Amino acid sequence: MIKVGLLSDTHNYLHPNIFEHFKHVDKIWHAGDIGNIELSDELQEFKPFRAVYGNIDGTEIRKHHPEYQCFTIENLKVLMIHIGGYPGRYNDRAKELIKMHKPNLFISGHSHILKIMPDAKNNLLHINPGACGKYGWHKVKTIVRFDVDNHRVDNLEVIELS
Repeated sequence: MIKVGLLSDTHNYLHPNIFEHFKHVDKIWHAGDIGNIELSDELQEFKPFRAVYGNIDGTEIRKHHPEYQCFTIENLKVLMIHIGGYPGRYNDRAKELIKMHKPNLFISGHSHILKIMPDAKNNLLHINPGACGKYGWHKVKTIVRFDVDNHRVDNLEVIELS
């Protein structure tokens, strides 16, 4: 079993409570719009870190983090990209990647809207952790924590940051 902390849309701001909420996770994943390489480095120093770049991320972030990542963890195939949409409303790039990789878990950010929903058509779970930065129209900063255990997502928690 692997414990994962998931966040997105930090936009150069790393909420101090993230370290407390993620102290017991094994890995941290970031679904893009990191903001600066220092924030990425800080998370990498704290826990094993995986990220994709977002539309606000510049050259330095894009050198270290790809547009999308597809990987398998605990027999669960994961696809993560910043701009992807959600079930029934995927953008063309996400549709192409989902068709090609056939993930069990599809993660995206960008909208600043927390969404966790099944996609029966593509046989996957979609998670957008919302946004935890200071910039954007969201009123509540959110992150997500969950376990990956033998091909399934378990103990999924939404955490609101004060």
